[in-house]
Amino acid sequence: MRIIEVKNLNYIINGISILKDISFHINAGDYTAVVGPNGGGKTTLINTILGLKKGWTGEIKLFNQKLEDFKEWQKIGYVPQRVIEFDQKFPITVFETVKLGRMYNFKKFWRNHTKDIKTINDIIEALGISDLKNKLIGELSGGQKQRVMIARALASEPELLLLDEPNTGIDNETQQEFYNILKRLNKEQKITIIFITHDIGVIEDSINSIISINKEILKSDQPRTIFNCQVMREVYGIESHLHYH
Repeated sequence: MRIIEVKNLNYIINGISILKDISFHINAGDYTAVVGPNGGGKTTLINTILGLKKGWTGEIKLFNQKLEDFKEWQKIGYVPQRVIEFDQKFPITVFETVKLGRMYNFKKFWRNHTKDIKTINDIIEALGISDLKNKLIGELSGGQKQRVMIARALASEPELLLLDEPNTGIDNETQQEFYNILKRLNKEQKITIIFITHDIGVIEDSINSIISINKEILKSDQPRTIFNCQVMREVYGIESHLHYH
């Protein structure tokens, strides 16, 4: 089953082409990395797929429905860029933050209150943050906040998870834990994942496809066909040499 299908997507602002003739598809169970230079349109692409951009042309389908007709947003979890950067004094606990992701239908939430609370607790436990449940968000480290925001995105039990460089500003050890969580979600829970990242070498053994974008699709294929000097030069526009370790 195709989770996302994009055909001939174009997005122009003030005469400047931001996305040019983009076409690709994502199948159920895929773990796809989106890579490319800063300003290459990666975040714009994700925001357009999520219906957050207007004025684009082409066709976008989510779960075999046209974007303009799609209503089942609980099927999609989203972790935006720099998600851990917010008001440290905001008085909300970890549990309350994760619960917000469950309340896509407020009336339905209260009808199934016991089941919803159990689901939230199960997600918190699965991400290893049960001991933080009653702590305020502002008291957490960057890595802990990152897990909380993933938990919030998972609270609606989505089939598709979109992440836009959420590991920015996180130390290397915490990043590796984060990648392990994503790998587990994809392999064990069969969640389709699209992950914008610059750390392509780190997740090469987890992903099954890469979309290289710089305003237009430069390459869309399996990792082993993309990790070479020629493709990296095309993607980033600079002389590139790959070193494996």
